[in-house]
Amino acid sequence: MNPLPLPFRLAAGLAATAVEQACKLPDQLAGLPVTVVSRAMQASMRVQQQVTELAIRGDEVFAQLRPVDDSAPWARFDEDFDGGLDGAHPAGQRNGSGEVDEADVARALSPDPASLPGYDELSLPQLRGKLRMLSLEQLELLLAHEQRHQDRPAFVTMLSNRINTVRSR
Repeated sequence: MNPLPLPFRLAAGLAATAVEQACKLPDQLAGLPVTVVSRAMQASMRVQQQVTELAIRGDEVFAQLRPVDDSAPWARFDEDFDGGLDGAHPAGQRNGSGEVDEADVARALSPDPASLPGYDELSLPQLRGKLRMLSLEQLELLLAHEQRHQDRPAFVTMLSNRINTVRSR
């Protein structure tokens, strides 16, 4: 016996499947609303995930196009705006060229800077509160210490901003 052509076989298979699904329909009606809601939620979650992935990808593109600004706008001091303190505290020694002497840095900053005991354990806000009482020389010693030991960008930025502020007076 020759098999029937493919279109007839496909039509018979489709009709049989439709009849089977129609017979199952009364049992599936009770769960149909749950199924519809579940699939709608899945589709919504997929869309949200794709939107998030696109936003992350966009952030990566912008990060490549726009350099990160290392100057922190929050690293400012009260006297930056109202005249404040004059920073006239005595500090470390300078050599003849006006630079901070390396020996003084090593002596004054091992393990903590002499001008600020416990410096290495200070948080950024704690350091900010203490910087106003330090002279330019002490600030430079702290900056040298930070750069040699932990070299934390936020701390280096804050110290550099404070040094620039004191120098500009």
